[in-house]
Amino acid sequence: MTIVATRSGKVEGFERDGVQVFLGIPYAAPPVGDLRWRAPQPEPSWDGIREATKFGNQSAQTDFPLNLLMGGSQPPCSEDSLYLNVWTPACDDARRPVMVWIHGGAFIWGAGDTPWYHGTTFANHGDIVVVTLNYRLGPFGFLHLGDLFPELDGSGNLGILDQAAALEWVHDCIAAFGGDPGRVTIFGESAGGGSVGTLLGTPAARGLFTGAIAESGAASWCATREGANEITTRLVENLGVRPGDTDALLAKTMHEILDAQPEFRENGASTLPFQPVVDGHALPQHPLDAIRGGNSSGVHVIAGTNAHEMTMFSFSDPEFASLTDDLIRERLRRYVGDEGDLLGADYRARRPRATPQELWSEIATDVLFRLPAIHLLDAQQPHGPGWAYLFTYETPVFGGLLRSSHALEIPFVFDCLDTAQMFVGTGPKLQTLADAMHRAWIAFARAGDPNHPGIPEWPRYEPARRATMRFDTTCEILVDPGGDSREIVARLFG
Repeated sequence: MTIVATRSGKVEGFERDGVQVFLGIPYAAPPVGDLRWRAPQPEPSWDGIREATKFGNQSAQTDFPLNLLMGGSQPPCSEDSLYLNVWTPACDDARRPVMVWIHGGAFIWGAGDTPWYHGTTFANHGDIVVVTLNYRLGPFGFLHLGDLFPELDGSGNLGILDQAAALEWVHDCIAAFGGDPGRVTIFGESAGGGSVGTLLGTPAARGLFTGAIAESGAASWCATREGANEITTRLVENLGVRPGDTDALLAKTMHEILDAQPEFRENGASTLPFQPVVDGHALPQHPLDAIRGGNSSGVHVIAGTNAHEMTMFSFSDPEFASLTDDLIRERLRRYVGDEGDLLGADYRARRPRATPQELWSEIATDVLFRLPAIHLLDAQQPHGPGWAYLFTYETPVFGGLLRSSHALEIPFVFDCLDTAQMFVGTGPKLQTLADAMHRAWIAFARAGDPNHPGIPEWPRYEPARRATMRFDTTCEILVDPGGDSREIVARLFG
């Protein structure tokens, strides 16, 4: 088996399905003890040859409800979790394009070892080197402590800084695995897509990637210091720690901190209690403002969403089955005041036969997912080319309730339909869709442009036309899909 020298020592992996695989490589020091809630530090070096045949620990988290659906399990987790994994066709001097996957999970769940995320298909079909990684989650990765514990200033974006540290490792080491550090594409879904968008506006990540694909997440999920402090205050109170007593806080165990997380729900729908925060350190300004200012000038971007993102979340909404138009208006008023009536009426006028459940899912999908993707493309458009997509395939599983739900595109992007049959369904047309998406992502990683012979010509995004690739069993170009609702949503939600 090939032995590869990294910046900190030699590693030995294994071969599977014609691909060289290296698992559980440390890219930063374990953030435990005095390093808890500190920026990632360089990984310690080692002597001899380190076996890279098992995934590293998953990051500290509670049980991930979607893990079984995605073919994974819930192994033990740890604060010692800053590890990455590499799939490569060969460890040679070929300088292949590199794709770095950032997993989702609402910034509180997930791991890079999920079977859907394995890089074998990209390596075999595209001659691409694939990297997946773990990063700090929840209160260990996104708890803004600096205003209550000045010694821990900067803690609110540690998960993002971990991702940047992994990209630095890729820059330093990936050539030894057959990759090109000058051709790196980051891609991710949900909180992973949000991480991609945030990294586009993060100074510490500048220059570490040339392409970015944000799936069902962009650069809009970002807290203010005030909002982040509300979350921190509640968690610290649950721990019984006085503000400023850093020693007492550091003495708490991982499980005590996880158990201290309060439930954060609004209107029956889970919120994002932990997310990047404009802290004046890792994020001096909102990522979108940084992107507009050219923080990632020259980076090529794909961004898009699924047509019915919110159906995935309806199962955790106890009011969903009993929704009425009046209740929808009440929910909207909580966000935009009386103008929520205008928004609800606008959607109802265009969808007179929709059930309240369908109407709410469409509004929430647009507000939380579709509009942020448009904002990201608009912000980057003066500084680098972009492409927009809309995924519309509707899965028949669970009686068709999910439709084109959140996360449904992932098995098509990775071309792992066999692994995801219980989610995507079966049928010969599904492979046609997988070929279209998978090869578009490969073309983008290889040449900075997603066009390939298996899809219609995909024009670059520009605000005047907003050309969008519709990915389904038949693909086509749409012009400004949903434009009638986009304008009112943008006016009310920014």
